[in-house]
Amino acid sequence: MDIKEFIEEKKIIAIVRGTYGEELLELVTALEKGGVQLVEVTFDQGDENNLKKTPAAIASLVESFQGKVKVGAGTVVTVEQVEAAYHAGAEYIISPNTNSDVIKRTKELGLVSIPGALTPSEILGAHEAGADFVKVFPVRALGIDYIKDVRGPINHVKLIATAGVTPENLADYLDTGFSGAGISNYLTDKKLIAAGEFSVLTEHAENLMRIVNKHS
Repeated sequence: MDIKEFIEEKKIIAIVRGTYGEELLELVTALEKGGVQLVEVTFDQGDENNLKKTPAAIASLVESFQGKVKVGAGTVVTVEQVEAAYHAGAEYIISPNTNSDVIKRTKELGLVSIPGALTPSEILGAHEAGADFVKVFPVRALGIDYIKDVRGPINHVKLIATAGVTPENLADYLDTGFSGAGISNYLTDKKLIAAGEFSVLTEHAENLMRIVNKHS
């Protein structure tokens, strides 16, 4: 199964921000145990060391999970970050925006492209620039009715819902035709990580995957 099919089957992408080292490995182990097998490690644009820290984190996950978890890079806003993620072993590139240079380089390197967009023009622009999926971000801001209206004429573009997706509304997004969802705090809560409550995060992963399996 290629990575695009894997994303469409597994659907849930855990968004990891600012967690590194042993805590990151424990977190992803807990998520994988709960059935979440897609993890996005983000570039922190405010951290001048992000070109070292994020690729190192990606490489550690790729080495540790040997394909059981598919690892991507998130908050990718420059071509340099695309290349750093590629060399670290990332399989997909997720951005908060649509940058045609980032999409082009992502595709040149054989990676899956998931740029961010919100309006119909942005979504179609990203699709036409070569995106494999388009991340609708922030998806919660305009509500599910907005998404239904957009999906009417733009039903040929594969969408990923991000920012505000919860266990309570995940089914609504899947029913509306989304290919998947990016989820952060519910799966990567730093307070739970700091407290070592990884079993709770496993339960959260299981909750989400039960919803996915009902809608597959």
